[in-house]
Amino acid sequence: MAIRDEFPRLAAAEFDEVVTHSHVRDVQLASGRTLALITLDNGRDHTRPSTLGPATLFELGDTLEAQRARGAAGEVDAIAVTGKPYFLAAGADLSNVGSLPDRETAAELPRLGHRVLGLLHEAPVPTFVFINGLALGGGLEIGLNADYRTISSAAPAVALPETFLGLVPGWGGATILPNLIGIERALKVIIENPLKQRVLKPADALELGIADAMFGPASFLESSLRWADGVLGGAKVDRPHVPGTLERTVKWPIALKIARETLEKRIGKVALAPYRALDVIELARKNDRAAGFAAEDAALADLIPGDQFVASIYAFDLVQKRAKRPAGAPDAALAKPVTKVGIIGAGLMASQFALLFLRRLQVPVVITDLDQGRVDAAVARIRGEIDALAGKGRITTDEQQRLSALISGTVDKADFAGCDWVIEAVFEELGVKQQVFAEVEPHLSETAVIATNTSSLSVEQIGARLAHPERLVGFHFFNPVAVMPLIEVVRTPATDDATLATAMRVAKDLKKNAVITRDTPGFVVNRVLAKLLGEAMHAVEQGSSFEDVVEAQRAFGFPMDPFVLLDLVGLKVGAHVLDTHHGAFPDRFFESQALHELAEQGILLEKDGKGEVKGIDKRARRIVAKHRPAGAVALSADELRVRIEDGLADEIKRMLDDHVVEAAEDIDLCMILGAGWPFQMGGITPYLDRVGASGRVFGGTFHQPPIAGPKA
Repeated sequence: MAIRDEFPRLAAAEFDEVVTHSHVRDVQLASGRTLALITLDNGRDHTRPSTLGPATLFELGDTLEAQRARGAAGEVDAIAVTGKPYFLAAGADLSNVGSLPDRETAAELPRLGHRVLGLLHEAPVPTFVFINGLALGGGLEIGLNADYRTISSAAPAVALPETFLGLVPGWGGATILPNLIGIERALKVIIENPLKQRVLKPADALELGIADAMFGPASFLESSLRWADGVLGGAKVDRPHVPGTLERTVKWPIALKIARETLEKRIGKVALAPYRALDVIELARKNDRAAGFAAEDAALADLIPGDQFVASIYAFDLVQKRAKRPAGAPDAALAKPVTKVGIIGAGLMASQFALLFLRRLQVPVVITDLDQGRVDAAVARIRGEIDALAGKGRITTDEQQRLSALISGTVDKADFAGCDWVIEAVFEELGVKQQVFAEVEPHLSETAVIATNTSSLSVEQIGARLAHPERLVGFHFFNPVAVMPLIEVVRTPATDDATLATAMRVAKDLKKNAVITRDTPGFVVNRVLAKLLGEAMHAVEQGSSFEDVVEAQRAFGFPMDPFVLLDLVGLKVGAHVLDTHHGAFPDRFFESQALHELAEQGILLEKDGKGEVKGIDKRARRIVAKHRPAGAVALSADELRVRIEDGLADEIKRMLDDHVVEAAEDIDLCMILGAGWPFQMGGITPYLDRVGASGRVFGGTFHQPPIAGPKA
């Protein structure tokens, strides 16, 4: 019986699937043994990763069954799986999962994955997976189900990102991985990394024990085949992290307890998937694959039809599709070449810019400031970061030397003459930014683009003194620059298409996602955050407890509460952002004298010796109470939540009416990429629709029909 006959509902369902085919060829190894090599290839170019939909799995299953039969007959000595250039597989094909017709059909998908990938385990001959490129989710689980794994040192990412998407690793990952690399390492890969949007590099996978050997890309397949031949000949494969009895009985329960407590502290209890993953990992302690796989099946059967996964798919589509085709972007052919970058300022932010431009663009970067000492210190700091990257093995010695040679510093603005792209990283004061641009512009060619990293000031006003304001664009990074994936590209009424196209090209070359916004206070992310933070400070000044304010915003699922966020961005920066928005929209945004005093004193959170937050500092509570007006009325957590939701719905509707961005999807994308709005919440505008805020405020919804997802 063919495998598809075991899964009639999936076989009958209609999918718009790009099928990844399983191509087989026999390879004669140096020893004379024969290895059946299966190559996964979706027939598309190298920009379209292979994915694993039902048709792909049916074909792979039939192929594996055929090779197992050959192994049992003595025709082949081993079975191996690899991928087309640059990709093993990017996991399950999620494009149709949200449209599965019913729960019963959805329940067949995890069982199909287990059935097919499980054919690599306990086969009549040894099985190998050669991870030649990207391996995410189900792609990595192909390898975990095999006996042995090699990895290319050029593979861009290895990860099990499912919990970030509202699922659990459901094709063996949550069961096999803890028994391969130990509980603490597995928790990092399955829980911590996805929630922090981190992936493993090949060297990490090797060190953890996910991969047994690593080889360079030029001869990866040949080296993997030679290594496999050695294993078939009896070479020992050392796996030092496989858990023993002591770890299973003592460390395993403790690690899971700590993981649960950490999750509750950091993300609350809104997200379901991480906790379901912990349940499966806890069961994996018995190393019973059948029981573990059944638990994975049950978890996915609950999660796939659930609201959080539907919401996650909406967010996933925004990041995978809309982010790659930015709304309102001009013709990319208009972009000007960037062969040299100038950075005005020599502080920490400027140093982050310089390192990013050096690594991504590989062009000369010159940095300037008023004082030669500051310039020299910045250049030394940047070169120190380059040396640190080399020390960690993240760049080669040759690249280290080349990047170090590309950075230079100066106090003479004339040295910016050859720059095609100039960006400032100076104080967030209008006059300062106007002055530095007025000083540098006379030295630039007429085609050079000038960019400002302002977070809330008017880009048009910053360029008011420029001779050529049409070449000015806002280019707002988020901190930390190297990590945060969003850039808000701000177009003024004067910005021409060539400048905007160049900004979009630079953002892409920096491997960032860009969203085009109008020149308006706070653009998108800071305007929404100013609403959240302003409401938080106003509430405590009116007498609500800090704890109630935190509880009121917990339903949004943010990775940190508003006061931790204020501490992170800096109290002075937060006060400036609130002042800017109050000045622009005094009827809707609060100013906070208490926050100014907290910023002057440098007081808000109480922390322990390790920097962990213990609560609100008692002195901060006294300062806030001092600013409480007569007749102030404290609101409960529920009252505050509704007030904040309605305020957000009102503000976002105004932003859309004013064409700050083209659509609600762009606001959702900005909040996901720039503020950490959780995937499982599905974007801020669908959330406001679901909780009724849109209806209460303007009698409609942002989306038609409303997008399903969790309300709290």
